[in-house]
Amino acid sequence: MNHQILSLYGLKWNPFSQEIPTRALYLPPRMADFCWRIENGLVQEGGFAMVHGDPGTGKSVLLRHLAGRLENLPDLIVGTISHPQSQLGDFYREMGDIFGVTLAPSNRWGGFKALRERWLTHLDSCRQR
Repeated sequence: MNHQILSLYGLKWNPFSQEIPTRALYLPPRMADFCWRIENGLVQEGGFAMVHGDPGTGKSVLLRHLAGRLENLPDLIVGTISHPQSQLGDFYREMGDIFGVTLAPSNRWGGFKALRERWLTHLDSCRQR
């Protein structure tokens, strides 16, 4: 976007850009509450969260903001599953990629066992779940 247009309206960043910094994003109170519950509840107790909704409702913005907040927490791994409608084997391969475990379709049990051991080792070595 033209720098003159941005300065005319007092903008620092292009509001339509995907690369807008998370500190420049506005979060409505309900989204801020959701981020607080994840950061102070789910991270401490362990578990998963699912964000869903109609297109254009701010899911991606919320997750970018949440990932930015969670990156500052020690011993926490933030992973993104980018293809949720995939099969179970694809889900495990994505989980293996997030945790740095190589999974092979020819040895599903061995891969599952290695992924589980990596997960349990992570839980034993940190305070976060």
